[in-house]
Amino acid sequence: MMTETKSNTALKILTGILAVALVALGIYTVKFYNEEKENKAILQKEKTVIEDELNDLIVKYDEAIATNEVMDQDMVNARERISRLLDSVKDSEANLVLISRYRREIGALKSEKDRLFRVVDSLSNQTRMMAMTIDSTNTVLAQKVRLSDSLQVNNQSLSTKVDKASQLKITSLKGEGVIVRNSGKLVENDKTRRIDQIRTCFTISSNDLAPSGEKTMYVQVYNPDNELVGDQIAVKHEGGVMMYSATSTVFYEKEELDVCILSKTQGDKLIDGSYKVYVYEGAQLIGTSSFNLN
Repeated sequence: MMTETKSNTALKILTGILAVALVALGIYTVKFYNEEKENKAILQKEKTVIEDELNDLIVKYDEAIATNEVMDQDMVNARERISRLLDSVKDSEANLVLISRYRREIGALKSEKDRLFRVVDSLSNQTRMMAMTIDSTNTVLAQKVRLSDSLQVNNQSLSTKVDKASQLKITSLKGEGVIVRNSGKLVENDKTRRIDQIRTCFTISSNDLAPSGEKTMYVQVYNPDNELVGDQIAVKHEGGVMMYSATSTVFYEKEELDVCILSKTQGDKLIDGSYKVYVYEGAQLIGTSSFNLN
């Protein structure tokens, strides 16, 4: 009789423990379900924000392409990349890995947009200033000699041709990674983990129409993620502020001149892939090229 009583008591205790465990498991399951539901809602909201940002970028590019004639193809290509990324976002189910990747890609696309728009704005401002100068010259000539409309058109065309002919031109533009030896000697290398600096070399062509004297040359080097590599030099031009990787002042005497400019590197910005190089005289873009590091 005593043994039966003990068994009943133990059974009741075990039943109570199981009941408590089932209640706890039910509470945990409900909590886990609610947290999972909340996380999915957050990720879906973040996906919607990313789609809105991409649509906003597309609208900005459409407006810029419609109002600018300079570098239209570069802007069209960038706009197409954004459109493809938007399609990929719409077709993908929201998860943390994809959201993080799309965030990085949007950051790179925004950096590229800012660079392209600065270049387009700078070139557009130069075009407007040149047009203003030509208009002013034509007005003075008209006041003094009252030339015919035909002669004014010819003078405008000649002025534009002379301006273009006097601009510096470069050839043999090449970018490459280099190792700096203790002796100071530079050795070409295409391994991102080994290079110390990026060297940009080119030849300024001879030009009897170009004014001789000191010329300030600027270089931009962009890695495959469209990040500017180098010293981050900010220069204010009439068209606005532009960022450069490196700069050098050379003395030009209307004859061919070989120039090499070194850009410092940062380890976190040296990644495998295709790098782009842009060379400027002042704010004037005069050459582009690309090279690979691996």
